[in-house]
Amino acid sequence: MMSALSLLALNLGAVLVLFSVLWGIAQINRDPSFIDAFWAFSILMIAGLSFLLTDGATWRHMLIAGLAALWGMRLGVHLFLRWRKEGADRRYVKLLSSVRKKRGWSFALTTAVFVFLPQAVLAWLTSLPVQLGQAFASDAALGALGIAGAALALFGIVYESLADAQLSRFKHDPSKQGQVLDTGLWAWSRHPNYFGEVCVWWGLWLIAAETGWGVLALPGPVFVTFTLLKLSGVTLQEADIEDRRPDYARYKARTSAFVPRPPRSEA
Repeated sequence: MMSALSLLALNLGAVLVLFSVLWGIAQINRDPSFIDAFWAFSILMIAGLSFLLTDGATWRHMLIAGLAALWGMRLGVHLFLRWRKEGADRRYVKLLSSVRKKRGWSFALTTAVFVFLPQAVLAWLTSLPVQLGQAFASDAALGALGIAGAALALFGIVYESLADAQLSRFKHDPSKQGQVLDTGLWAWSRHPNYFGEVCVWWGLWLIAAETGWGVLALPGPVFVTFTLLKLSGVTLQEADIEDRRPDYARYKARTSAFVPRPPRSEA
């Protein structure tokens, strides 16, 4: 347990250093939107550090680190390229504008308190399954729970990747401007990318939980699920979308918000 606590402390320190550097960069380009991509990269970093700092290279170590690396690299590159192409994220623009107007804070203080510090801590919290799963890994073979977790995490990575690819293709098709994506995975769920994300983290938690003490990583997937359903995910994304896309109300009425299922009949 002590070695696990040391690992958690070291990873938290590394994440805080990384996000401090990123905060400094944001003061130069005046746009913190790139943080989403580096949030994924930071968990990739945590996975690598945990692999290097824990004993051995068991199948469980390699599986957890490998899945986290696959997830982090894919999502990080996707979000970074999206930021480079689309520029500042309207969510961050709205947040920073609101806070600075209400509190009179500087850009530096606002981004530190409302963007970079919380993102650093939450990246560390989210990655608890990656950290504790490796900290408590042993030479014991993967059991049914670990195999099920690996399958769920891999499914989530593939599902999220496909959903992101479909959305990217739709957004960059000039003939689709102002329309609503309601085909492919998006016909069965309004947020299939978020559903895939949740599957990844519950899958990693199952692999960690099979070690025994790894069950303590539960706050990680619980936080991800709550955030995507109630905070920065579904709720925030849909706050004003009907004003920008009038057809969204009909889409919303027939399509599940999160868990995929066949669309309801409009009749």
